[in-house]
Amino acid sequence: MIRRPDIIIFNPDEMRADAMGHMGNPAAVTPFLDAFAHTDAVSFRNAFCQNPVCVPSRCSFFTGLYPHVNGHRTMSYLLHPGEENLFSELKRSGYTVWMNARNDLFAGQISGWAEENADTIFYGGDVPAAPGPVKPPQNKKPDDKDCYTHFTGKLAVDENGKNYNPDDEAVDAAIDYISRYDADKPFCIFLGLMAPHCPYQVEEPYASAIDRGRLKHRIQFSECSGKSEMIRLLHQYQNIQYGEDDWNELRSVYLGMCMKVDSQFRRLCDALKKSGRYEDSLIIFLSDHGDFEGDYDLTEKAQSSFEDCLTRVPLIIKPPVREKADPGKTDALAELVDFYATVMDYSDTEIQRTQFGHSLRKVIENRETAVRNFVTCEGGRLPGEDMCDEYHSFGPDGPPVNFPYYPKMKAQSNDHAHAKGVMIRNHHAKYISRITGEDEFYDLDRDPGETVNEIDNPVYADRIEKMRLLMLRWYMQTSDTVPREYDKRFTDEMLWARVKNICPPDHEAEVKEKIRQGIKQAPLTLYVRKLAAEQKK
Repeated sequence: MIRRPDIIIFNPDEMRADAMGHMGNPAAVTPFLDAFAHTDAVSFRNAFCQNPVCVPSRCSFFTGLYPHVNGHRTMSYLLHPGEENLFSELKRSGYTVWMNARNDLFAGQISGWAEENADTIFYGGDVPAAPGPVKPPQNKKPDDKDCYTHFTGKLAVDENGKNYNPDDEAVDAAIDYISRYDADKPFCIFLGLMAPHCPYQVEEPYASAIDRGRLKHRIQFSECSGKSEMIRLLHQYQNIQYGEDDWNELRSVYLGMCMKVDSQFRRLCDALKKSGRYEDSLIIFLSDHGDFEGDYDLTEKAQSSFEDCLTRVPLIIKPPVREKADPGKTDALAELVDFYATVMDYSDTEIQRTQFGHSLRKVIENRETAVRNFVTCEGGRLPGEDMCDEYHSFGPDGPPVNFPYYPKMKAQSNDHAHAKGVMIRNHHAKYISRITGEDEFYDLDRDPGETVNEIDNPVYADRIEKMRLLMLRWYMQTSDTVPREYDKRFTDEMLWARVKNICPPDHEAEVKEKIRQGIKQAPLTLYVRKLAAEQKK
């Protein structure tokens, strides 16, 4: 019997797809990921998250369900007991599950819930705090150019020349687990990193490794027309007074953070090779969403904005060596919900509920294969919904104006700007619908930077209408799920009351047992009538 593969899920936070060299970024320094995607794995050029912020995205791709299905579309509504997910299902099917605490997945107020989904959770925090920035930020004011950029730059190093942060600690813990694991059961390791999430900061050698002269074109807000109110408000509130040299430094530090992620991933894969488990492992590298990284003169992310820099993410999959594979880059469209279905497929774990992901096995076997004609992403809220709890938790007036997240929180407190919206995208066009009617349409063949909103251009009217209809039908198909276990319409007492006046007395115990076992009303009635008829003969 062939042993099921070990599963390794490496999940950096807020990493854009184009932060890797093999995705066409001449400034990116990701040698291991580039080689991994060339020789051993399939890298999806067009993989998209289902929500552009952490919690909703993870609740989606770990369940195979879209954020709207169970209302997981806010940073403050995580998975609750009873919600099946990749970890609970793998664990039940015979996998040993190890994860670190950086998962943004399980509701933290429910005691024991996170632990229920894993055999081991590594919490960390057992090493000295890493050194801070070389130039510690001062008390900034809103008119300081770095107040809202999340940029702190180069990090200091300790006496060993390291800046050993919680990500490093978690990677080392996973490596130690791999080296000591000797059980017969296959394992699933989930390693969630904080990097390259803001703040933009990294130590040497990564801080200076990026060639600033090789940075690709930055999409500037001045090039755009018809962008969403969320983008306009973020631009207004952040009001970043950067010159191009400043932007280049921020972007280089972000790519330096991605370079360190590449190095950490290499160390994990080296540990798998040393243990003899690499070839037989299913290894998946993916991020939950992207980052503006200076595009549109913005930093960080926004929940109701759907530009490719936020929604297109790395997704690189190496199957076990015994499985057919066609390593390299693929243009096939993929969604992160497909991650769930793919892991369940390769792990030979039966899916026992409705989910909406497609296994990517066919694409991994042949990169020219397509499993989707379009992808979607969703975000925002309904008017009056209290999804701005982070803003109001500081008090009725919100956070102090020098708080780095003040512009984002302020923009999200606007019902219109933060209105619920959905993106649908194919290889050639992107359509965004919002409940306010503030829609967007981009011709990606002519305008890959999504700078000109063509929603009112009559030239595109037919294409827009087709994408609207496609979105409607997708929503209808995925709007809810029905559990595969049916409910009884009646209690046992109700069912007995319906047949007791015709049930022969000597069959009472037999009939009550059938009721207890779950017989439905119609078969029960027929059965009791048959017993009564036989009694009369």
